[in-house]
Amino acid sequence: MADHIIATAAEALEAEALPRLREVHAGESSDTEQDVLPPALRKPAQGKSPARWAYERLIHYIKRFEDGLEPGEEVAMAMTGGHSGVLRIQGMGYFDPDIVTFYGSDPAGAKTQLIQHVTQLSVILRALPRPRPETPPERIGFQLARELEEEAPEGTGDETGKEPKPQGPDNAPETS
Repeated sequence: MADHIIATAAEALEAEALPRLREVHAGESSDTEQDVLPPALRKPAQGKSPARWAYERLIHYIKRFEDGLEPGEEVAMAMTGGHSGVLRIQGMGYFDPDIVTFYGSDPAGAKTQLIQHVTQLSVILRALPRPRPETPPERIGFQLARELEEEAPEGTGDETGKEPKPQGPDNAPETS
């Protein structure tokens, strides 16, 4: 933990704890346990920003939700805490240290983006009929999950082993 960050004892313990997932669903014979977690989620959150940690766990939930969809359905999310409607999820990202963003379209097909602070994160996943049933379903969870399946080299925080390229508004190419 960096010297300039002050954490409560509970936050410090939480950051160093190994992640654990446990779910029990009515009518099912087994529960979800640690062994189903991809490698990126089996390590402590230490060294990850709150945004990255939330992003990785959301990927896991989206992929698992898509596993149960019918061929004519795609994943979407309902906005909580307002009447903003539904966003068909077509992309997801994060901006360190604390922003998670969702990209997609609304039911009318308008381009939509939700930018969410991790402390306000609340997502409802929904199954919606595909807008074009003749095309294959878009399974964004499966695409996103690839990075969770790769083991990150120790100490890098990056699955590829390469230093991440700086991103964000301060690193955008200059235009004249």
